[in-house]
Amino acid sequence: MPLYFYKAVNRDGEPVEAEREASDEAVLLQILQNEGLLPIKIAPASSKPFAWLRFGRNTSGLSRNDVTLFTHELLTLLQAGLPLDRAFGVLMELTASQPPLNGMIGRVLEAVKGGAQLSDALEQQTGVFSRFYLNLIRAGEAGGALEQVLGRLTEYMERSKELRETVSTAMIYPAILVTMAAMSLLLLLTFVVPQFTEMFESAGKELPLPTQIVVGVAQGLKDYWWALPLGVMAVISYFRYQMADRDRRYVWDRRLLKLPLVGDLIKKVSVANFSRTLATLLANGVSLLTALTIVKDTLNNLVVAEKVELAVESLKQGGGLSAPLIDSGLFPTLAIQMIKLGEESGHLDEMLDRVATTYDKEVKSAIQRMLALLEPILIVGLGIMIAGIIISILMAILSVNDLAF
Repeated sequence: MPLYFYKAVNRDGEPVEAEREASDEAVLLQILQNEGLLPIKIAPASSKPFAWLRFGRNTSGLSRNDVTLFTHELLTLLQAGLPLDRAFGVLMELTASQPPLNGMIGRVLEAVKGGAQLSDALEQQTGVFSRFYLNLIRAGEAGGALEQVLGRLTEYMERSKELRETVSTAMIYPAILVTMAAMSLLLLLTFVVPQFTEMFESAGKELPLPTQIVVGVAQGLKDYWWALPLGVMAVISYFRYQMADRDRRYVWDRRLLKLPLVGDLIKKVSVANFSRTLATLLANGVSLLTALTIVKDTLNNLVVAEKVELAVESLKQGGGLSAPLIDSGLFPTLAIQMIKLGEESGHLDEMLDRVATTYDKEVKSAIQRMLALLEPILIVGLGIMIAGIIISILMAILSVNDLAF
């Protein structure tokens, strides 16, 4: 669902600024009014000034790890036999040193004591809980299996966290390598090359073209070093701006899918996330059509989400799930055959869970293959650049020596 930025005034006359997902502005307006807020402005989040410059956490100040911790501890307390309101009271004590999480738990506790359902109380915490999370809680409440749902949510979030950490951990070494390469080049250009520049200038002879280029770059870094951080910020700002608009982001997502190696990795990550989320929803009694609609909103790649939307339309017309996925051309044959088998056998949630497990392993293998190619490319590239600088300096030195003799 679209993300909107809003300004409002609460019952105490205090201004409130936040972001929230809603199907459209009219629905969000009604939600805010029901919560006792007087909306002043509602606009797409991307239209907020410098929205693409936001870093880090969401507007609530809570991270995914905070939500995972909250879910796990709530599950533990409920399994110990505590009623819901007392469990939240204990959570308040446990999170006293974490103000954002503690404040959110306090607001949920107040709403629950006021007679609200847990899912409604969680939904009131703007930007904290995803639609997927809230729908699972609702399903657990309706079926009287809240503990079971919390257990599956915890398992889901732990597995998703493991997949994210696999990707991020694998990128640490290349990131260090790129950083060291950049620092080595800056050191050569800002400290080593200038040491030879005066000698070259006093020789009174025109320097070879490679040396002129290296000296020019070194002089440029010396005179305009301040432009480097500005350039980095400009690039980051540009890409955040591009990602803030759905149409622009769709174009970038389509380009990424066409890249060799990277596109294959994105597809496998999307298949793993799609399968795990859909399996979790179906296992908790959510209908396939509703589950697919929710899953579509959890996918990061808009092109993949568009293909899932086609599957939603197919289901509405009485079709199956596997056929539109085959037509999409994005889902691997193995995944589609396993999904098709799950449809035929009536155990779709189990097969989807197997697909998620399979493609978690595929993602790890794909990352290892990428690193196997990336590391030598980075090392060779760094070696060529450093060698080029050294050779250009040696050429100038030999040229000066020729002049002396």
